[in-house]
Amino acid sequence: MNRLLAFVFVMFSASIAIAQDDSDPTEAFQPEIILSGETAVLNDFLWIKRPLIVFADSPADPRYTQQMKYLTDRLEDLEKRDVVVLTDTDPSAQSALRKKLRPRGFMLVLIGKDGTIYLRKPLPWDVREITRTIDKLPMRQQEIRDQTGAS
Repeated sequence: MNRLLAFVFVMFSASIAIAQDDSDPTEAFQPEIILSGETAVLNDFLWIKRPLIVFADSPADPRYTQQMKYLTDRLEDLEKRDVVVLTDTDPSAQSALRKKLRPRGFMLVLIGKDGTIYLRKPLPWDVREITRTIDKLPMRQQEIRDQTGAS
């Protein structure tokens, strides 16, 4: 009887370990929402996503690391609002985003689905502040009305 209980316990533990290994939410979630901005084209996101662009002169910039920590801590809030995060930490590459938005050092830029620049900040912003700004946008207000009307 003890052997049977031990066997059942081992099999149960093994199945839990296998299930835990298969589901790493950040690994599946992050690549879709955080992309390199060095090769990104803003027109690809027009009417589909809200680009949130994080510029820095280096990935070691403390403002950049702080901003990315803020964003990765609450990625699900950004995904609900159709946000895609684009990062550009190489000023020497002169990406299309840098040529268009002309950052000086660290800069955070929020662009609406319609291509309008709604926010430029020289310091890191918390996701709560970013989502409050997004939720005030006319298109987001319409999305919220459509969601509540459909439910």
